[in-house]
Amino acid sequence: MPRATLDKDPRDVAAMFDAVAHRYDVTNDVISLGQDRAWRRATLAAVGAQRGETVLDLAAGTGTSSEPLADAGVHVVPCDLSTGMLGVGKRRRPDLPFVAGDALHLPFADASFDAVTISFGLRNVPDPDVALEEMLRVTKPGGRLVVCEFSRPTFAPFRAVYTNYLMRALPPVARAVSKEPDAYVYLAESIREWPDQRALGLLLKQAGWVDVAYRNLSGGIVALHRGRRP
Repeated sequence: MPRATLDKDPRDVAAMFDAVAHRYDVTNDVISLGQDRAWRRATLAAVGAQRGETVLDLAAGTGTSSEPLADAGVHVVPCDLSTGMLGVGKRRRPDLPFVAGDALHLPFADASFDAVTISFGLRNVPDPDVALEEMLRVTKPGGRLVVCEFSRPTFAPFRAVYTNYLMRALPPVARAVSKEPDAYVYLAESIREWPDQRALGLLLKQAGWVDVAYRNLSGGIVALHRGRRP
């Protein structure tokens, strides 16, 4: 399996996620100590999609984040760079319109969606600025963006413990539950290098989003950023 690096070559990133697709959801549940479920629920609430709306779920992976939207009567389009992840999702939910797509070149027309959401995927894009502009392009005027991404714990002593867990404990845990632990070494490195809450909010504003705000989850391990297309 290619070892993705912080250069984030899309081919390496896609191949890495292809390799972990079959156990990705289970492994995430283990290494997050089950918190990923609460993060998904909070993201869904922030999107606030209503029955009949059309939502783009970027970095959808196997469709775990798309399923509750579809079940609520939302027209959701799961989109991901990894065809391996999409294949796992399609076998589980053949009713969902999974689309292979690059966040830097979204295969959708302008103003196609009432809302766009991306969970734990913006960090894997080589140019987040361009990706945020693409999300703006495909969102209808007045439409919404919700970004769920790892961030910086706000309590300094806990931040030190968390960073130590990422770099020292996470890879051994990943080796115990996954046949591709290198993917989780990359995960830890990419989280450590990712901008904090305020810096990411600034990126959203620079891309053209307005009414940008964020709130912390799990003490800032994760942050939910929201924005609106003018």
